[in-house]
Amino acid sequence: MIERITLPVGELTFEALVAGPADGDLVVLLHGFPETAHEWVHVMGPLAEAGYRVLAPDTRGLAATARPDGVDAYHVRHLTADVLALAAQVRPGPFHLVGHDWGALIAWYVAATHASSVRSLTIVSVPHPRPFADGRSGDPDQVQRSFYIPLFRQPEVGEDFLLGNDAAGLQAAFAELDPADAAEHVRVLSQRPVMTAMLNYYRAWDDALDTLGPVEVPTLYVWGTEDPALGRVPAEATEAWVHAPYRFEVFEGSGHWIPEVDAGRLTALVLEHLDANG
Repeated sequence: MIERITLPVGELTFEALVAGPADGDLVVLLHGFPETAHEWVHVMGPLAEAGYRVLAPDTRGLAATARPDGVDAYHVRHLTADVLALAAQVRPGPFHLVGHDWGALIAWYVAATHASSVRSLTIVSVPHPRPFADGRSGDPDQVQRSFYIPLFRQPEVGEDFLLGNDAAGLQAAFAELDPADAAEHVRVLSQRPVMTAMLNYYRAWDDALDTLGPVEVPTLYVWGTEDPALGRVPAEATEAWVHAPYRFEVFEGSGHWIPEVDAGRLTALVLEHLDANG
């Protein structure tokens, strides 16, 4: 059974979903943008049934009690500290880490800078930040796919793009999702203060991510061939930035929202990866 809990971290209080036995090995699931922890509900049940303790937090900015002011408050170093603190509260010690979209970028950073805390890394959709940065400047395909990033970095422009006309842009992003899943994300992200906080992830993005070093944690990377935002060149180049056992799985015909649209296939791979690195 999935439960919703609150977890204090310093002056902030986060909301999170948890499932599975309290004494199970911890798996932390980090959602992407523009989503909430709800994106993992189709994955959490099978992981919990397999004996894992599963934590899926709403990351910084979603809950009013975890929404500090200012762009710098959403720098990846703060997002990383949140993950480490939340994981330690649920089950001290190293944990398995899974991330999608912005959750993937945070997960890459956590694994590269705090390798001793991460037992295994599973990344969905987003390549390692270094080839991603190279692709955004040097690969014509990725340059075109990344058009939205400079737009989102502009104050108010990203909010208007996604929330204008009754959140038409936000809702259009979820065309592939089950309407109930999409509605849960829209319910939260259609609040302008929430959207501004989450867009601050893009506005605080700097060389801390773009010059990130290699990961030395066993890594599974899942990428969909129909992902409109993330192309093949940086996806294939990611292998050079993992100095540990590495598995690259390509989902032919899948787009960006793999944890919800292709949850069964993803969950099977995640369980294999967790079991191999227990």
